[in-house]
Amino acid sequence: MENNSLQKNLGFGAALSTLVGGVIGSGVFFKPQAIYTATGGAPGLGIMGWVLAGIITIAAGLTVAELAAVIPKTGGMMIYIKEIYGDKIGFISGWIQTVLFFPGLTAALGVVFADQFVVLSGMTSLKIPVAIFTILVLSYLNSLGSKSGSIIQNISTICKIIVLIAVIVLGFVLGKGNNPILSPVVAEGVSPVSSMGKILIAIFFAFDGWINVTALAGEMKNPGKDLPKAIVGGISLVAAIYLIINVSFLWVVPADVLANSVSPATTVVNTILGPVGGKIIGIGIMISVFGATNAYIFTGSRVLYALAQDPHLPKGEYLSQLNKNDAPGKALLAMGILSSLFALSGQFNLLTDFAVFSVWICIVLCFFGVIIMRKKQPDLERSYKVPLYPITPIIAIISGLFVLGNQLFTSTLLACGGIVIMLLGLPVYSYMDKKVK
Repeated sequence: MENNSLQKNLGFGAALSTLVGGVIGSGVFFKPQAIYTATGGAPGLGIMGWVLAGIITIAAGLTVAELAAVIPKTGGMMIYIKEIYGDKIGFISGWIQTVLFFPGLTAALGVVFADQFVVLSGMTSLKIPVAIFTILVLSYLNSLGSKSGSIIQNISTICKIIVLIAVIVLGFVLGKGNNPILSPVVAEGVSPVSSMGKILIAIFFAFDGWINVTALAGEMKNPGKDLPKAIVGGISLVAAIYLIINVSFLWVVPADVLANSVSPATTVVNTILGPVGGKIIGIGIMISVFGATNAYIFTGSRVLYALAQDPHLPKGEYLSQLNKNDAPGKALLAMGILSSLFALSGQFNLLTDFAVFSVWICIVLCFFGVIIMRKKQPDLERSYKVPLYPITPIIAIISGLFVLGNQLFTSTLLACGGIVIMLLGLPVYSYMDKKVK
């Protein structure tokens, strides 16, 4: 539901900074392990994957931007799906975000924070306790109000920028540059097609968050003009940064070593500066991940709070309560507990793949939604239209379906698990629908 009290005072700069700041998080520091594991330790397809994922994400952003312009309401993806496909599908999209996507990624970030702690301290037995402690502490801090969350975000963003610049500069200046960058494409015996599917799922986690900027449409002065520019410009900037830092990694350490490193960025800095330098960068990465975890807890609790306004969510009246600090305390508690349960797995790549697969089902529905709205409401005034329509949406759709289909065939159990969790929302909706009526 749109909040009519929100002021339309945001412009291009605010949208651009929101996208770039929200997207660049932990993925660029940790996902090279999964990427080069998928290629069998070969660099070529991994680098191609970063380029291809950037192109796909730009096509996706250009497509979804039309929905943001046509439906300029605060709420983003869940609102678009509800408007196009109806209340039930809209509820399911909110359901999968709140029971799997946000808690899954929060847990994954808690786990990778703990992994980095273990790398620096050597205290392996504390991995799971540190992950859960991190999630619960951040949930509590967010319950104190938005000010504490913003302080964490600001500090972590500064550290993130410093670490990114340091790793890129150190890599190119001190690295030997004698490792292959584009060849071999994949190791012998590795299928390029299935490998690319796994690579894209991994990289889409690093790009995750771009669609969240569409939730600002209701607060923008000119969403039809500024939002598409912010989406394309922001994604292009992030894609360039990701490509540069991954080349800098390979400038120092070969792909097969990165494939076996829990913290690739720390491994790179250890190689050129030694253990002390690695620990300093490692602490910076931990602060960055801490901030990324905070961002998902903050956003996820707000999505749950918004979904709780829907009478079809059980205990919605409880989850929609604000505490004395005007924070959704009950939603934060629920999100913290669910995220902690996911964190018990201790798996970073598994959790991110699980969560990203689920949300891409919703994103693909948005792609189709642009075409559906063009057919159902051809005369609707559109301040922004997808360029090269219908080619751009078709590229986005085909790419999204390839990733989902590849995951379904290569990681069947994981994909089916995500689908089952999504479908569980249907009986919940039906049961509550009868109670409401």
